[in-house]
Amino acid sequence: MNKFEELGLSANLTKALPELGFVAPTEIQKEAIPLLASNDSDFIGLANTGTGKTAAFGLPLLDNIDSTSNETQALVLAPTRELGQQIAHQLIAFARYLKQVKIAVVYGGANISTQIKELKAGVQVVVATPGRLIDLIKRKAVKLDTIRNVILDEADEMLNMGFKEDLDYILSHTPEDKYTWLFSATMPPEIKRIIKNYMVDPVEVSVHTGVMVNENIDHQFVQVKPSDKTEALRRFIAMDPEFRGIVFCRTKVETQSLSNELNSLGVKSESLHGDLSQKQRDIVMKRFKEHQIQVLIATDVAARGIDVNNLTHVVHHSLPEDLSYYTHRSGRTARAGKEGISLALVDKKHLSRMKNLEKKLKITFHEITIPEEEELMLARISSWTQGLVDEEQEMEVNKKIVDQVLPHFQYISKEELIKRLIARELKGLQSGKKISRDSGKTDKKERAGKRDRSNRGKKSQNTNGTTLFINLGLMDGFNKKDLAGFISKQSRLERNSIKEVRLFERHSFVEVDRNSRDHIVRSFKNQKFKGHKLRVNPE
Repeated sequence: MNKFEELGLSANLTKALPELGFVAPTEIQKEAIPLLASNDSDFIGLANTGTGKTAAFGLPLLDNIDSTSNETQALVLAPTRELGQQIAHQLIAFARYLKQVKIAVVYGGANISTQIKELKAGVQVVVATPGRLIDLIKRKAVKLDTIRNVILDEADEMLNMGFKEDLDYILSHTPEDKYTWLFSATMPPEIKRIIKNYMVDPVEVSVHTGVMVNENIDHQFVQVKPSDKTEALRRFIAMDPEFRGIVFCRTKVETQSLSNELNSLGVKSESLHGDLSQKQRDIVMKRFKEHQIQVLIATDVAARGIDVNNLTHVVHHSLPEDLSYYTHRSGRTARAGKEGISLALVDKKHLSRMKNLEKKLKITFHEITIPEEEELMLARISSWTQGLVDEEQEMEVNKKIVDQVLPHFQYISKEELIKRLIARELKGLQSGKKISRDSGKTDKKERAGKRDRSNRGKKSQNTNGTTLFINLGLMDGFNKKDLAGFISKQSRLERNSIKEVRLFERHSFVEVDRNSRDHIVRSFKNQKFKGHKLRVNPE
């Protein structure tokens, strides 16, 4: 079956799917929807995170709703507020052509009086987190005795988060003749207990295809010292203009620290951890979903249940010991048939943990190398150049303006103009610290190359001069002549005091008269260039 129309759904329901980007059903949708549409049995759906489980249960659930009755007919339980909101949003979108179907989502951290008012007005579908639903049950604000379907989404996550007793309490308040649909990525013992106690001869569908982790994920690792992890991460992010991901840390202190470091290096990031209020958490997630920030730094607990589409990367700042944590982390990328990268930053002592994950999860980690600064600049310029070439001219430029500007370029070659444009573009590329050579594999050729590059700045053998280092270079818009003139003007020395300039991307070496050396150093003390502090000292 390659079309939703062939799965037994009503025309009013399938009409909305193309508008929402649903073209062909995923494996779990193809298997589950025809069974659930008949609504005559309990159901277990085992599928990896990101395989389309919401549509798998949401579409047949909506098709079974009696819109002529305002009674609550279906209950969807989700482990977190974010996932609950995502599910409700998706169900509302599916139901756009279904008349009088009302859906409410209830969760902690929001005004309970507003939620009670909405429930009393009459809704057919309630999406809830366990804690808030129990509060509403105790206040007699929600009636579950008319429930015909209970859906437990991300059931293993709910149990991991300690909702075992809450689930027992909630399920005990639902009718015995209801149908229970359970969806989970894994099958721990507690899931089996729920099945035994609350389900009758359930039909089971599994689309794991023999693996626990989505096959569209490329599992990568880089060996790096703990002290170099932030810089390594910055470089990977800088290499990919489309990078958008979640970085997982062990503790809330680590998330905040890493976020601060990345922001200081020009990477827009926010941390997500247990100390945030619900309002703060909502603000962070809103900014991330609206692409106002590029990277979300989170703990495993804080990230549970969040549902964000189109992530290119999941990064493990440290590998988890629990196999299920790795599965859930990496499963946040490569969703809806897309590909994604799961990147582990591994130090030597944790290589054995990585090997254990490979063995248990039947995956292979591919080793990659940390990008060099030169690679970052080439990637930046390549992306910028392609964007410039592909960009369509949005407005016609007045010929008089062109004629007025052209003479300014008559004495500059095409190559020199391009060089200056490149230098200007590279100004905004943040450079970080050097990474230790033993933070990954470095072959003899690479080491030799680094030795060659390190010799470029060695001072001249000319005994009448001395070499100064200055932290200005091509990326600051200078050529050799401009930089020599800038130093001459700043130090108020004759131009011939500057013998030679060797220009690099972010710095330069300048040979000057030995007698002028100390004067030039003093003249640049506490000076700034376009906001950053200048540093001039003997090489």
